Parts: sequence; C-alpha cells; structure tokens
Amino acid sequence: MGEARWLHPGAWWIWALGMAAAASRTTNPLLLIALIAVAALVVHARRPDAPWGRSFRFFLQLGLIVIVVRMAVQVLLVSSVGTTTILDLPGITLPEWLAGIRIGGDVRLESLLMGFYDGLRLATILICIGAANSLASPTRLLKSVPAGLYELGVSIVVALTFTPQLVADVERLKTARRLRGRRTTGPRAIAAAAIPVLEGALERSVTLAAAMDSRGYGRRGPESARRRRGTTGLLLLGLVAACIGTYGLVSAGSPALMGLPLLVLGLGSAVGAVVWSGRSQVRTRYRPDPWSLPEWLVSAAGVTVAGIFTVAAWSGMSGMVASFDPPTWPSLPLAALIGVAIAATAAVTAPPLPRSMRMQRELVEVGA
Repeated sequence: MGEARWLHPGAWWIWALGMAAAASRTTNPLLLIALIAVAALVVHARRPDAPWGRSFRFFLQLGLIVIVVRMAVQVLLVSSVGTTTILDLPGITLPEWLAGIRIGGDVRLESLLMGFYDGLRLATILICIGAANSLASPTRLLKSVPAGLYELGVSIVVALTFTPQLVADVERLKTARRLRGRRTTGPRAIAAAAIPVLEGALERSVTLAAAMDSRGYGRRGPESARRRRGTTGLLLLGLVAACIGTYGLVSAGSPALMGLPLLVLGLGSAVGAVVWSGRSQVRTRYRPDPWSLPEWLVSAAGVTVAGIFTVAAWSGMSGMVASFDPPTWPSLPLAALIGVAIAATAAVTAPPLPRSMRMQRELVEVGA
C-alpha cells in the first residue's frame, strides 16, 4: 500500500487527461462505459473528504444531460440516418439550402444510436475531467505550477475551484431548505437556489484570487524589457511550431519535417521560455509535494491507456468505432481492454490518504 500521503495533483491530472484522450479515440459504448467505471472506481478509492472531492457526482449528472441533449438534437434537428423507423413525428419541410437540417420527422434507430454514441463519448471525457477535479487538490496543484506560468495558474485554479464550490453550495442550500421544511426538488426549488449557489461559488473563487494576490503570489523580481520580449517571442514561436507540427502529424501527405521534428522543436522552445521566465519570479515553497514512484505509476497508467487507444484507432482496429448503420453489437478489442485495466491500477498504485482524511471519510460514509 505504501506510505499514507497526498498524491501529487499533477499525476492525477495526467492520468485523467490520458483517460479523456482515450475516450476521444473511440465510439464503442462498451469501452466508454468501462472508462467511466474505471474513473468511478479510482475516485471511490482515493477521493478525499473535501469540497472538491464531492464534485464527481455533479459530472456524472452533467454527462447524462449531455447524452440526452445530443440525442434530442440528433432526432429533432439533424437529417435522419438509416431506414429503421421506430416513431413517426410530424415534421416541417425546409428549403433545399438547409438540406442538412430538419425539424421533426421520422425517428430512426440508426439516428438514435449515432446521437447516443457521440453523446456518450463527450460525457466520458467530461467525467474523466471530473475525476481529476475530485482527486486533485486545487491549492496543491497551484503550488506545482511552474513559476513562469503564475498568472495563468491563478486563472486555472480559480476556474477549477468554481465547480467544487458550486457543488458544496448546492448541498448546503439543500440542507437549509430541508431543515426549514421546504422542497429540495422540482423546478421551483432549483430556481430558488440558482442565484445563491452561483453567487456563493463566484464569491469564493474571487476571494481565493484576492487572498493569493494579497500574499504576493506571482510577484516578479527585476526583469529587463529586452528579456521579457525575448521570453514572450520564444514562447509564441514555440506554440506556433507545436501547432504546425501537430497538424503535420495528423494530416496525410504532409512533409516529414513538418510533423514530429517541428512538434519537438516547438515544445522545446515553449518549455525553454517557461523556464527562462521562471527565473525572474520570487518564489518560496513550504513542504513541496514529492514526485516519486506512485506518481510515475499513476501518470504512466494514463499515458499508456491514451497511447493504446490512439494506436488502435490509427491502425483501424476492429471494435474501436461502433457501427450504427446497420446497427450491430460492438466487439471488444483485447488491446483496448488491456489499456482500461492498466488505467484501473491507479486505484492501487496511488498512496492511501492520510489517516485524518480517512477517518473523516469513514464518518461521512457511516452517517450517510
């Protein structure tokens, strides 16, 4: 099991982004559901009892909403696909120049499956990001941001703290309404709680930013204008080269030098600019989070599942793309299943939570 401690938040985000990248490479519903199950398993095993640790349920509900909306758009607005009609609805005939759009009409099984697969893929990506929100502490993530990206780090952390605070305010308002004998479900209850919830989440995020600024977060040391312009130019050049290199990798028929070499050059330039800019920052650290074997194992699990799914999609492996016209039961590629199993090892390789945090979780679960 290893020593009880907090895992580095960067490792959780690498793992979650790898899961999300894997989900983006397939429309197989069985693989997508397996990725969601892995995310839920790891969150259940390693989430802390903190405001951000209780946000995973919100992302699950958001995923369901995304699936329903995507299927509704496919059925009501997008041209029908397939021939299996399951429901005949009245429709409106549109002009020829709007041939790709419709209003109403026949509901076909193939269109429903197409909308469900696309919606499930997007929902899985959101749920994987939600798993990172539930597992990684935003404040610890902020400590790990490179010194040259302090301003960007403030914006990212404020954004990441918005959803957990939103979930915490929803639970607080539900409890308050329940104690007053008022309804906690239904459209009227949701409308009454919407403004206080949004106001509280925004206020706490802005308070966090103000507290960071008052403590001198991101304070710069002496830096010449020439050095600042050079750092900005190097970073911009690196990002442009990285974008062109990425396009060269995914575009067929691109020159060889336009792909991987340009991508490596761009990433190297961007990293060099960040390191160079960080030398002008005044920074102190108190008990920095270590990066040791558990962090490497968790990060490797996310990178591995993303790599396996990407290679399988590029090679055209059977089962990575689900067929909806004609509808067939999707198969399960063995390589992809191995990648999912490797991603699930994060529930074991991540160190257990500190004892105080485990005791809080046990009390909450017993009380529930």
